[in-house]
Amino acid sequence: MLTALGLLFAAVPLIAWGMVARTRVIGSVFGAVLLACAGLLIAVQHGWVPAHRVDAHALYALGTALLVAFGGSLERRLEGRAPAEWVHRRNGAVGLLGTQIALTLCGCLLYVAVAGASVPSARAVPPLPPGLTVLARHSGCGSGNCYRLLEIGSTSRLSREEIVRKLDRPHETCRPNGWLLDRRDLCVGVDDSGDQIRLYVTLSDLMD
Repeated sequence: MLTALGLLFAAVPLIAWGMVARTRVIGSVFGAVLLACAGLLIAVQHGWVPAHRVDAHALYALGTALLVAFGGSLERRLEGRAPAEWVHRRNGAVGLLGTQIALTLCGCLLYVAVAGASVPSARAVPPLPPGLTVLARHSGCGSGNCYRLLEIGSTSRLSREEIVRKLDRPHETCRPNGWLLDRRDLCVGVDDSGDQIRLYVTLSDLMD
């Protein structure tokens, strides 16, 4: 079901462009670009491309709508005023894209607000420098945030101080979890206060 909805979402700009395209050359070029964008979004949906899914869907809806509008404007300059039946198709395409944008933005914002804190993606964990290894992994949620925790050891008998120095994270660093809509804080740091040296990644609740 989710796969079918994802394919339908990706197909909407192509359907809209099919409704307004008037020339073979420009229609084919913009159709190919939109098809490539749809393929990239589907790859994001299935996890084949490492990207933030919420922001990717919002960016896709906005970006492809602009592509359709630009393609239609370019064809109008070359072909002149369109017949009345095309105007009806254009209005239908505008309504289709406008509905997709509105539903996408509302859905993405609702998802980020309702989802709250969630375990950070495994892709958010930075790669370890050579000579270090993961002894144990933990994940979970606490008060206001969720986390991934890695206990770090050495494959070459490095001292505790040398391990901390190789991790090169003297201070916790934070950034937004997404590019556009997801503004939850994603933080990475090292905790060397206990028995084990721990590399952690936390994702805060939007309302925290």
